[in-house]
Amino acid sequence: MKAELLNTWAGFWEARTPREKALLTWGGVVLAVVIVWSVLWAPAQEGRARLRDSIPSLQRQLSQMTAQANEARTLSAAAQGVAPTGGALKDALTTSLNDHGLAPTQVQVLGNAVQIQLKNASFPAWTEWLDDARKQFKVQVSETHVTALKQDGQVDLTAALQPASIK
Repeated sequence: MKAELLNTWAGFWEARTPREKALLTWGGVVLAVVIVWSVLWAPAQEGRARLRDSIPSLQRQLSQMTAQANEARTLSAAAQGVAPTGGALKDALTTSLNDHGLAPTQVQVLGNAVQIQLKNASFPAWTEWLDDARKQFKVQVSETHVTALKQDGQVDLTAALQPASIK
């Protein structure tokens, strides 16, 4: 097969005049230059220009991400503080409940947990407060009992909160 192609090419080439050979050679060179330019050089040059234009914005994004990562490390270290326990936890939870407009009927320390009783409390306000208390005081609900009242969204509840175990 290879020999046939070489023989065919040799027959074609030998049949050409010197002028035709020169025109075909120069035409092939020009065609090769156009192909190399359009396939290899031009896309690479356009890509370099696009990258050169996008580098400043990428550097800004990198500096913002670095600053945010440093802030996250700082906040993470601050969040590792010691959670209150016992009477300090009771006082902190009582103050927090009052700040959120939830008036506890009873708050007492039971072992390492703090038991909270609320009467006629708004359940959405309770869940919002509980999420805030979980984040702020690092507590978890160990036991809860909720009774729905006739009025929509109102409940009587008893909950025991204890310091969250770190895993």
